Amino acid sequence: FIGMPQMNLFDARLERRADGVYEVLLENARIQLSEEKQARLEANGVQSQAIKLGVRPEHIMLAGEGSQMIHGTVDVSEMMGSAVHLHLQACGRDTIIIIQTMDMQGPNRVDFSVGQRIAFTFGGNIVHVFDPESGKNLEQ
Repeated sequence: FIGMPQMNLFDARLERRADGVYEVLLENARIQLSEEKQARLEANGVQSQAIKLGVRPEHIMLAGEGSQMIHGTVDVSEMMGSAVHLHLQACGRDTIIIIQTMDMQGPNRVDFSVGQRIAFTFGGNIVHVFDPESGKNLEQ
């Protein structure tokens, strides 16, 4: 994949509910895909299956504890000027999250330390859904 740092890839599940709506399931999170992604998956006849779920580090959002959040433990926190790169263990793999420092100013200031547990999520409009065997993007 093009991009640095590279896209996070997770072993996940794509579910097509009885009403035809597609969701991805990862750890405790159940994230409904955007209308555009729904239409492409339906056009390709994609059914419920195991997938590789791709999420770019800059598209991951930090959020408070909750039943729909994914959890990880910070291994490294790197200040990179305009962003902090968090390297953590989540869902059994190395995961990178990029947080813009302007989002961390004033009362929202957060420091991330090694061993700290954090919760995160992402929107259904930015994920990439791949076949785990062939690597093929299921939307194409």
